[in-house]
This record gives sequence, structure tokens and C-alpha cells, in this order.
Amino acid sequence: MKDLISLKEKIALIESEIKIISEKFDEMNKKVDKIGELNLEIKAIKLYLKRVFPDFTKDFPDILKKLSSRE
Repeated sequence: MKDLISLKEKIALIESEIKIISEKFDEMNKKVDKIGELNLEIKAIKLYLKRVFPDFTKDFPDILKKLSSRE
């Protein structure tokens, strides 16, 4: 009888740990999605700057280097 009670307690503990881990996983997944969106925005900014200001790469190479290192 004691074994059954201890097993039920262990199962409940494992279930709560699984729930916490899945919540953390969902949070991390949302952050990864946000990083992907930001990466696309950086690429769009780079493309815009290169098209609108053709001399941008010559005038501000440090800015493009910083944007490229984040990819």
C-alpha cells in the first residue's frame, strides 16, 4: 500500500515537472520565432539601405559589418 502511494506521488511530481518543462519549451520557441523575425527585418533594412543609398556601403561599412555579424 505504501508503495502504491509513493508511486502516485512520484507520478504526480513527474507530471508537474513535464508541465513546467513544456511551458519553458513554449517560451523558448516563441523567443526563437522572434529572433527569426528580427533577422528578416535586419535583412530588409540592409536591402533598403543598399537600394536607396547606393553609396551606403562605401560611406558606412561599419554599420553593414555590424548588421552582417548578427545574422
